[in-house]
Amino acid sequence: MVKDRVSGLRLFLSFLRLGLTAFGGPAMVVQIKQLSVERNKWLDEATFRNGVALSQAIPGATAMQTAAYVGLKVGGVGGAMLSFIGFGLPAFALMLLFAALYEQSRNVSQIVSLFNGLQVIVVALVAHATYTFGKNSLKSYKDALLAALAAILFWAGVSPFIVIAVAGLAGVVVFRDTVTAIPSTAPGTISSRSFMPIALLCALPAVAMALLYIMDTQTFTIAATMLRVDLFAFGGGFASLPLMLHEVVYARGWMDYGTFMDGIALGQVTPGPIVITATFVGFMTAGFAGAVVATLGIFTPSFLMLVGSAPFFDKLKTSRYFSSAIKGILASFVGLLLFVTINFALNVPWDIIRALLAIAALTALFKKVDVLYIVLAGSAVSVLLM
Repeated sequence: MVKDRVSGLRLFLSFLRLGLTAFGGPAMVVQIKQLSVERNKWLDEATFRNGVALSQAIPGATAMQTAAYVGLKVGGVGGAMLSFIGFGLPAFALMLLFAALYEQSRNVSQIVSLFNGLQVIVVALVAHATYTFGKNSLKSYKDALLAALAAILFWAGVSPFIVIAVAGLAGVVVFRDTVTAIPSTAPGTISSRSFMPIALLCALPAVAMALLYIMDTQTFTIAATMLRVDLFAFGGGFASLPLMLHEVVYARGWMDYGTFMDGIALGQVTPGPIVITATFVGFMTAGFAGAVVATLGIFTPSFLMLVGSAPFFDKLKTSRYFSSAIKGILASFVGLLLFVTINFALNVPWDIIRALLAIAALTALFKKVDVLYIVLAGSAVSVLLM
């Protein structure tokens, strides 16, 4: 059940306010539920759960997708866009500021010490994400074998996009007869009048990319890279890290491991999803224009997929082929995240202080301490002791 239509301005302001304190990544789904189901009663429980299931089944950051889904159900395509922008705008603005400050001051000794410590925190964060992702995704030896195969292929230099595609096909073959499809709940439909705005929304990125290609090939390449990352980032924001690492560090050489890890650390200080690291990458590569196109690139495909698939999701999620392909893809991301964890760890100049800091950060993460407090505490230790 959906309440009467909510104005776009109210949606934008509500999600903008929520986005200012959107620390914790997927944990923000709980806050979105409180806003839309409990406090304002825009949606009922069943409709909201359907939206969360859709957000988890398609690429992109789960919390961002859930915000867009709420806007879609109570405000149409325009409401989805305003909710999505409002929720993500604070993270973009802060990351842009942090990236500019980083570029100007990263050679100052205190800043060097700060990020030396934060890189250790990043290793702990990705290691914890690997464990959590693995615990939720690896339910049998077949899942584990698929994850191990993905890690081996990535280590051998195979493109992660190929690894993910192969994992999806393997999932259909391996899990088709054992996977349990998500049962149908509330019908995920929108008005037929919304299909025209959806078609226009899909056309706009194509036109924008064509113009970018004509006007500036560098920003076109940045946008195309982030579009590709987002299209394959099933499983939430952390799933984008192996893909972004491959494109930014290996394939393009836009920055080294250390700088990329600094961007991830800054992404944890800002509210919003970890994929906001794309803003940092874009700024460090091509300034403000690069930051804007990278941010649009990392969010646009998943947003369009959510808006476009919402009318059909209730039927799609009951398909064993769909569910088994997603299961295979999620298993492959465990392997890719494991590879990233090992590589990040190998690029840290370990000593006793860094080792103790990593252990303390991992312990705090397993104790469910807010990641913002962990990053701030790690920053203080870094400045004082490194």
